[in-house]
Amino acid sequence: MASKNSFFNNFIWRFLERCGAQLVAFAVSIVLARVLDPKVYGTVALVTVFTAIMQVFIDSGVGTALIQKKEADDLDFSTVFFFNLGLCLLLYAVMFFCAPLVSDFYGIPELTEIVRVLSLTIIISGVKNIQQAYVSRNMMFKRFFFATLGGTVGAAVLGIWMAYRGYGVWALVAQHLFNTAMDTLILWITVKWRPRWMFSWNRLKELFSYGWKLLVSGLMDSVYNELRQMIIGKLYTTQDLAHYNRGKQFPFLIINNVNTSIDSVLLPTLAKEQDDKSRVRSMTRRAIKTSTYIMAPLMMGLAFIAEPLIKLLLTEKWLPCVPFLRIFCITYMFYPIHTANLNAIKAMGRSDLYLKLEIIKKVIGVVVLLCTMWHGVEIMAYSLLLTSVASQIVNSWPNRKLLDYSYIDQMKDILPSILLALFMGACVYWIGILEMNNLLILLLQIALGAALYIGGSMLFRLEAYGYLVRQLRRFFKRRSKDDKAA
Repeated sequence: MASKNSFFNNFIWRFLERCGAQLVAFAVSIVLARVLDPKVYGTVALVTVFTAIMQVFIDSGVGTALIQKKEADDLDFSTVFFFNLGLCLLLYAVMFFCAPLVSDFYGIPELTEIVRVLSLTIIISGVKNIQQAYVSRNMMFKRFFFATLGGTVGAAVLGIWMAYRGYGVWALVAQHLFNTAMDTLILWITVKWRPRWMFSWNRLKELFSYGWKLLVSGLMDSVYNELRQMIIGKLYTTQDLAHYNRGKQFPFLIINNVNTSIDSVLLPTLAKEQDDKSRVRSMTRRAIKTSTYIMAPLMMGLAFIAEPLIKLLLTEKWLPCVPFLRIFCITYMFYPIHTANLNAIKAMGRSDLYLKLEIIKKVIGVVVLLCTMWHGVEIMAYSLLLTSVASQIVNSWPNRKLLDYSYIDQMKDILPSILLALFMGACVYWIGILEMNNLLILLLQIALGAALYIGGSMLFRLEAYGYLVRQLRRFFKRRSKDDKAA
């Protein structure tokens, strides 16, 4: 019971942290978008493409290896800390000296200085990476809450102030750099672990033997995720790409909060139980059932209210993004299955299987992409539904033997939540065809959707609903006791 409570409590803190950061960032982006020219965002985006790829190297998979390892001591953490710091200094040197080449490639002279300054986040992230691994391994996710919100709020104030003072692109650069630095500083202050002056090549080799497969997997995933957008930008218009990306933005905002919270808490929890097959199976099943129960109504509801939502927030000129939004909602609704299955595989030390699965999925994805890329952006988007199903099957296949938990078993576990969410979505959709104010329509749809889903959960006694209610009661009861004690 203690382990279950620990998982749920840490999930709540991680979820609150992600939601708080996203809400602040979303509000700030609206303010900055009103002040800054879109070209400014495009300039920074050109640089963040490179820093995002570098970020994959920063982890090198050894951060995850620290979380997964049964007995990780100060020698392991200190070794990875100094290795990461050296690697980040090397990567920054590469970005520093290649900055003029990047500037010449895009024909934007000011990119040289922007690349050199923004790339400082690489070094800062190298320091933060080990602190994050320590927090995750020791299930101290409350630390993330304060660090992330501190960095996000501080960066928001700085970014808005600089934007109104006319600093242009440097407002976004300073915001991004300050956010990473403050996040790292707060973690450094609140987390008591410090590196010691010791290093072991043998320990590094041991950790890297597990982590290099995750590094390759991460690089493959990053390149694959950018490939579809690169093809759309090359073969079709920038408007097509804008509608595609905008349709992805809304469901991604939700899935990023929930899935990141589950992902970061689930791996260290499973890793502690890696020798107990039945325990790992039970926790994986719990994660799939509960997270799908949360994600299904959010994604299905968003898909069915897409049109009035887009009209209200973005105006009718963005209505072409509605089909893409609905496709991504269906695709992301099944992400908890991917997360739980892959974390179970990583927790049991099978990074070799993890890499093989990534290769199989990416081969399938590239083949489907090449077959559909000539038939329009919508066809390319619809192909995501096919690759999503294929990825679910591939990710769950090893756990058929590892955990005796097959894909069919998983579908049976989540089917009640999916069907109830589908019924809820179909009901709220019909409100959208009424000739009413878009805001009023949305409010009615959200209220009816929540009532139908919660009411249906109680009526049919969905097990995931009962579990969530019990855990939330325990969480708030514990918080109340802590407040009284304080």
